[in-house]
Amino acid sequence: MYIASRKRKENVAEYILYMWQVEDLIRANGCDIDLIKKNIIDRSGLDGPQREELRQWYESLIDMMRREGVTKTGHLQINHNILNQLVQLHQALLADPAFPEYTAEFYRALPYIVELRSKAGNAKVGEIETCFTALYGMLMMRLQKKEVGPDTREAIAQISRFIALLAKNFHLDEEDRLFKHDDDTSGKPVGDSGKNS
Repeated sequence: MYIASRKRKENVAEYILYMWQVEDLIRANGCDIDLIKKNIIDRSGLDGPQREELRQWYESLIDMMRREGVTKTGHLQINHNILNQLVQLHQALLADPAFPEYTAEFYRALPYIVELRSKAGNAKVGEIETCFTALYGMLMMRLQKKEVGPDTREAIAQISRFIALLAKNFHLDEEDRLFKHDDDTSGKPVGDSGKNS
């Protein structure tokens, strides 16, 4: 809960990957709060009130997963909502000529995204979710200490650069510092170079 809150403020991409990992941890513990308490909460090192808050957070996530039918696979609606916001921002950035660096980074990642989507055989999954699925898969492989080939490393590196730029722009947008407004008298588009941030 505390890690999720910090990541949400600092890096939305890390937040999504963390929340997907939390979903998998809940599944690995059979959506059972007693097992989660024993295997996760009791090992957190938190004191009484914080430990209770963490338990309530896990209980609420378990409840949401049950109600939304994602106890076996899939993602919570709260996580889909953040992904949808990223997709909307991605589309806005591509459509705005003030963001050539972002567009170029996306097109460098696109061949890898297309290849991943064709391998997965799920054309319904969008480009941004495909990127996150690849990053999460890499995270799981690293945690399991599995060998990763050079082609996969190259693909993940490019996708990581692209998603990092999208995440940076997401936080700038939340602070209302991304898109130039009509009342902006500087005469300069904010763009995505980060020079004005």
